[in-house]
Amino acid sequence: MHTQSTSKQVSTAPAKVNLLGLTEAGLRDYMQSLGEKPFRARQIMKWVHHLGVSDFNAMTDLSKNLRQALSGQAEIVAPQIVSQLDSVDGTRKWVLRVSGGSCIETVYIPEPGRGTLCVSSQVGCSLDCSFCATGKQGFMRDLTAAEIIGQLWLAIASFDGFNPAREYAEGEIGRITNVVMMGMGEPLLNFDNVVAAMNLMMDDLGYGLSKRRVTLSTSGVVPMLDKLGAVSDCSLAVSLHAPTDELRNELVPINKKYPIAVLLESAQNYINGLSDSKRVITIEYTLIDRVNDSLQQAQQLVGLLRDIPCKINLIPFNPFALSDYKRPSNNRIKASQRVLNEAGFVAPIRTTRGADIDAACGQLAGEVLDRTRRSERYRAKAGQRGGEILASSS
Repeated sequence: MHTQSTSKQVSTAPAKVNLLGLTEAGLRDYMQSLGEKPFRARQIMKWVHHLGVSDFNAMTDLSKNLRQALSGQAEIVAPQIVSQLDSVDGTRKWVLRVSGGSCIETVYIPEPGRGTLCVSSQVGCSLDCSFCATGKQGFMRDLTAAEIIGQLWLAIASFDGFNPAREYAEGEIGRITNVVMMGMGEPLLNFDNVVAAMNLMMDDLGYGLSKRRVTLSTSGVVPMLDKLGAVSDCSLAVSLHAPTDELRNELVPINKKYPIAVLLESAQNYINGLSDSKRVITIEYTLIDRVNDSLQQAQQLVGLLRDIPCKINLIPFNPFALSDYKRPSNNRIKASQRVLNEAGFVAPIRTTRGADIDAACGQLAGEVLDRTRRSERYRAKAGQRGGEILASSS
């Protein structure tokens, strides 16, 4: 009787090291592990982060032996572009597939005199803020440092920014001057990878961004915020969204663990520890109709933040399919702004960008993720049926 072997050969080859997310120190250590001089790290960083090169054989100032060794043991791999959408206002949004098949979202936002890239730190998010599209997807995993820095690397490449001959005209779309960790996920819950990626963004051997132009936004993971000052001097944004603990407990559930007073004290300690005395905290406040946008709540916000060096970004709620919240009227938005301005706060209203290509942060990636999950379930069922057919015919 013929029997069919069901055993599968499992590859024992070690996974390649992705050099895209390594800092200079990490790359120096890796070079030494290969028996190479540490200065090779600087050469490779120039090729990868200044010129956008991912092929080791194109790195002509490396020895042939080193290029061969790197080709066999290392790689430079960014997330895969699934889709790219361009808005009439210049906003560009990418859905990117990362290792394992999950999807994240990255957004480029042009503004007068600058271009901001909004970067994700996790696949999904565990904090379940009630007004956030990403939180409705649940949490899947942290991104690696390479997957975080890879979003910047891909965005620069998308605008031909690695071309040494590329020059940007005044006001031209495509130049990336700022990075904000405000995409999918809570950055402080992926502390080591986020810090490594941000430090690479601010390193002259990496992307040379000013520390004032790289911003980490947190919903309030206070123990990790307390540690941030020892390893980074990036700018800080706090997702506040409510003037009282009672309301913030509902909107941002982590507040039950780290209430407003504790969060603001930690944030102020971080800012006070920076060498630049002119740095301030950015307070993010999403205005939701009839929830947190009354004049009384604006006055409560004034009292809460009166002694804290900060500016307040007012963000009109961006509706999405799984939420019953609504965007306030322009009159209510401007009334809140007026209260804050009269109290001496800088409180710009964030303009909704890319409305013609997407609704809320994380929604686009969520739609792709849903399709991916449906496809995986279909393949799993098809494979199960195929196995049953083989079993019945044996």
